[in-house]
Amino acid sequence: MKEIWVPKKVFFTAGVGHHEDALVSFELALRDAGIEKFNLVYVSSIFPPGCEIVERDEGLKHLSPGQIVFCVMAKMTSNEAGKTIYASIGVAIPEDKNLNGYLTEYYGYCEENEDVGKYAEDKAEYMLKTAFGIDPAMKFNVTKKAKVEEGKFTTVVATAVFIL
Repeated sequence: MKEIWVPKKVFFTAGVGHHEDALVSFELALRDAGIEKFNLVYVSSIFPPGCEIVERDEGLKHLSPGQIVFCVMAKMTSNEAGKTIYASIGVAIPEDKNLNGYLTEYYGYCEENEDVGKYAEDKAEYMLKTAFGIDPAMKFNVTKKAKVEEGKFTTVVATAVFIL
């Protein structure tokens, strides 16, 4: 019975939205990421043992509008024109499918050419190494950056979306 709450699949997505209203900019970022139709519940950053990574389009086929969907999300909103913002999910997955991996969520301001995704990825790897004393079999990041437009709020999201 307890395994019903362990996700079997996950997909990664990211988006950006610009609008005069902060909440609308967030909605537009979710639309850009393709996940605006779901009731998103934020969870902490464990990559479930044995979880299969699927493409976004494949993952969306398993979800219905209005469904409660668990996700790990990094989100940043700003109206500081000219600044660059980012949201990043770092991923580190062990070779042993019986062990959990780690996801990290980082967000904030950055330089346009700064590799903030690598930082998120490295921190996920660090968590895996310090938890189990092993290197990841796979590590990567999903990162979205955007320049804040004059007179508008900009929101960026990076998300790991779980499918039960």
